[in-house]
Amino acid sequence: MDIIIHGATGHMGQLVAQCAERGFAGARIAALVSPSSPEGGGENCYSALNACPDGDFIVVDFSNHAATTELLDCCIRRRWPVVIATTGQTAEETAAIHAAAEQIPVFHAANTSVGIAVLADLAARAAAAFPDADIEIVETHHHRKLDVPSGTALLLARAIQKVRGTATLHIGRHENGRRTPQEIGVHSIRLGNTVGVHEILISTGSETLSLKHQAEDRTLFAEGALTAAAFLQGRDAGYYTMQDLLGN
Repeated sequence: MDIIIHGATGHMGQLVAQCAERGFAGARIAALVSPSSPEGGGENCYSALNACPDGDFIVVDFSNHAATTELLDCCIRRRWPVVIATTGQTAEETAAIHAAAEQIPVFHAANTSVGIAVLADLAARAAAAFPDADIEIVETHHHRKLDVPSGTALLLARAIQKVRGTATLHIGRHENGRRTPQEIGVHSIRLGNTVGVHEILISTGSETLSLKHQAEDRTLFAEGALTAAAFLQGRDAGYYTMQDLLGN
């Protein structure tokens, strides 16, 4: 599996490269792409995706959501499957992802942790089992993180909404006001160098269920992205997520 790492000089891009260099998921690096890596700066380094040579490649994107449209245009033109692992997409960028999936295989994951995918599945099952329970989601990340709430917290909330159609999201409770029965509260904490902690609390009043995932090392996201890339091999055009990888 030959991959192009888009956003190669970022922290996650470098971790993907390290995992590929040790052959994780059968990956081989075909090109490293970053605006800060001009052509000639190193073997197989390019400043833009368009500058990469033709080939049977899969793109792994850990750049920035602002590059989504340009990234997809190139992948459609080259017929390259793509794993999009950035967060914070606007409504327009999200629409572009779904439109591209009609022409090429697109794997979209706000969080490439297989553990988070399992957590989302468990959260949906628990919400269905306790239809009248209060549900709160608490996410904690390092103080450098820009998007609030995290894309992963929203992913978890939407997994719950699929089985609780009347549920509404309440992002960050403040001032006075009693929570509604339909509400899913989402709370964000930014603290030190925390990699990522997501906890879902489900309470009926007589019992409380706590579902929690804690990321210990960001390498898990790189490994998950390469697992997703391997999943895309030979796939038809379509929109794929971590739940597809789990077989759900």
